[in-house]
Amino acid sequence: MKTIFDHKTRIELINRINNLDEHAQAQWGKMNLYQMLMHCTTWEHWMQGKGNHQYKQEFIGKIFGKIGLRRMIKDDKPIDKGVPTSTQFKIKETSGDIIEKKKEWIQLIESWENYSNPAFIHDFFGKMTKEQVGLLAYKHSDHHLRQFNS
Repeated sequence: MKTIFDHKTRIELINRINNLDEHAQAQWGKMNLYQMLMHCTTWEHWMQGKGNHQYKQEFIGKIFGKIGLRRMIKDDKPIDKGVPTSTQFKIKETSGDIIEKKKEWIQLIESWENYSNPAFIHDFFGKMTKEQVGLLAYKHSDHHLRQFNS
């Protein structure tokens, strides 16, 4: 299975980000391209512990989180199209500098090489191993790149 901690996988994601066309339309969901880029960079900052984040698992996640995580990362199957996102990652801004957001996302993808965030607790899945983080981070990026046909 692909993990964000694999150099070749990061290169693949970076190439796919570079190939995003600024006029690309979402194949599903409500986000436009700029919102997706904002969502992904905000998510990457959160996962990697860049910025001031509070980590706490939601109550419903304490009940179903580990089951959901196992289902999501058990194989190479992409994340389903209709999976809801946490409120903290819903982006209201609808326009901005797409080129700069792509550059930021690429820098964040590259920074996975030196990942260390022992304080990280996913808001639904809870505490995760580094291996689980790597699998989920890849699947999240892949999900949104496929959303915009890249």
